[in-house]
Amino acid sequence: MSQLRFVVFGSNGQLGQRLARRLRELDLPVEVFAFTSADIDVRQRANVNEVIRSLRPDWVVNAAAFTAVDRCEREPDLAFGVNALALRWQVEAADAVGARVCNFSTDYVFNGQSVEPYREWDRVDPLGVYGRSKLGGECELRVGIDLNIRTAWLMSASAGNIASTVVRLAKEGSVLRFVGDQVGSPTVADDLSEASIQLMLSACTGHFHVVNGGTASWYEVVRWILTSLGRDLDQVVEISAASIVDRYPAPRPGYSVLSTATYSAAIGRATDDWHDAVERVVRELDLQ
Repeated sequence: MSQLRFVVFGSNGQLGQRLARRLRELDLPVEVFAFTSADIDVRQRANVNEVIRSLRPDWVVNAAAFTAVDRCEREPDLAFGVNALALRWQVEAADAVGARVCNFSTDYVFNGQSVEPYREWDRVDPLGVYGRSKLGGECELRVGIDLNIRTAWLMSASAGNIASTVVRLAKEGSVLRFVGDQVGSPTVADDLSEASIQLMLSACTGHFHVVNGGTASWYEVVRWILTSLGRDLDQVVEISAASIVDRYPAPRPGYSVLSTATYSAAIGRATDDWHDAVERVVRELDLQ
């Protein structure tokens, strides 16, 4: 197999860090060039073009994103710049050097009114700026060439996500309040990274949904984290989404479970159940 060259944008995020590391660990001849948001402003066409045209990768992996959904409502220009326009520059430069783009999108492209898991072909209808900006990025991708991976509810042993925050607060003895009437697909960044690399190495194109198996509300996820820590389940209180809308104004889909049937058909295996995946993250966090 000839050497594969990857450029990874957003390598300072919980997904980008793991993607770059796992790519370097492959038992294959690879070169990985990882860039943080401090290294490259993906909104700037000249910056993106210089990197891609000079390195001439086989894959451009876009893990850069503006994911603060409530800030997106207040700063739509920034959201569309990072989540949509940046893809235009990446695709343009990739096209010039014969590279392909792997992009990461979100369950927020759907309106959350379904009663069954969303498939890749279901109608997109984002409720807010974050979902619209991510859909904008999807629209920049080339049919039959690029890869778009939708995921949801991302967690890891890095700081600044639900899992790490809950473990810290639980150990402090804080009372936790989490929404119980929004249902989605919990996903661990390590599992998403591994699945994404398999899709790239298999030369897959088009849309794929990649999440851990099963469904849950955030309240149920937090209960499982507490169970994994051996903590009292009374430490978490179930609340409704309506009760916190004043503090978190961005619209959130009520049901955003993603079907991974297409991924399983392409790769030949299913993703791990979210309970097992989250328990792995909690064990790692508990040792820190």
